[in-house]
Amino acid sequence: MTTLKDTGAPPGTAENSAPLPRPAATPMARALNQALRDAMSADASVHVLGEDVGALGGVFRVTDGLAAEFGEDRCTDTPLAEAGILGTAVGMAMYGLRPVVEMQFDAFAYPAFEQVVSHVAKMRNRTRGALPLPLVVRMPYGGGIGGVEHHSDSSEAYYMATPGLHVVTPATVADAYGLLRAAIASDDPVVFLEPKRLYWSKDAWSPAAPDAVPPIGRAVVRRPGRDATLLTYGPSLPVCMAAAEEAVRADGWDLEVVDLRSLVPFDDETVCASVRRTGRAVVVHESSGFGGPGAEIAARVTERCFHHLAAPVLRVTGFDVPYPPPLLEHHHLPGAERVLDAVARLQWEQG
Repeated sequence: MTTLKDTGAPPGTAENSAPLPRPAATPMARALNQALRDAMSADASVHVLGEDVGALGGVFRVTDGLAAEFGEDRCTDTPLAEAGILGTAVGMAMYGLRPVVEMQFDAFAYPAFEQVVSHVAKMRNRTRGALPLPLVVRMPYGGGIGGVEHHSDSSEAYYMATPGLHVVTPATVADAYGLLRAAIASDDPVVFLEPKRLYWSKDAWSPAAPDAVPPIGRAVVRRPGRDATLLTYGPSLPVCMAAAEEAVRADGWDLEVVDLRSLVPFDDETVCASVRRTGRAVVVHESSGFGGPGAEIAARVTERCFHHLAAPVLRVTGFDVPYPPPLLEHHHLPGAERVLDAVARLQWEQG
């Protein structure tokens, strides 16, 4: 695998004297596009494939311009056949390539789930380590865009429950770039969940000097606090940040917000350190509550932090129903009000 040259010289030194552009307001979709472009430039074994990723540039334009720059052999439009797309990518990875598959929408990936479970997740183990599978499955997920059924699912629990996969989801522009580059470089298969309602959210970010981010497997405290911890990821991070700010104004609660970033591997260290400090925790995500990610997270926190907890770990989730029609999705999705209602139920009278 070829890599970009690193002189070791910091920006602005004699060896690297060109002034760096100032960070500008950049949407997440642009950072993901840049991550793919940089990975393909750095390594000729990186190939992008999926429905409409070429000429159209993807439904959300994340692959825009890649086919024109790298050719259709490396950014390839495929038939509408998810199982075939992923099966082809498995073969590509077995023969030394680094395929990046785009599943057009979260629920469109279900026909390929057998490939994920039977082959993607198990190939390294089946071959006793002889065949790692450096494969990334990019998947727009979650609601909030007015999409109909099969266009707004949060299916992360299925992948979290499949040993052999890494499962990550960015919530910031910097993480979108950094985590995708890390996923493509990984020799383990990565399910890369992209919160579609954050595609056009913007942060100050420069493609010429992308911010360094923690690796896969590490959570980040986005807002320090002392009274309770909000554990969240992906599209629910802005909701929790807004709830934390409202909690200070309305009730005087100082809430810590932890962005999990990586669902597998899971960062027990950062999560438990936060909960042990605050003594209370709420898990927030769009996926259904029953058997959802929050159930596993709450169990892990309870097992490891039981004697530090002043109240049971609560969950704020999507309802246990198929995704509703667009006009009803605002009732289904966790909002700041539901988060604050859960915080209010954390047995403060015992504090």
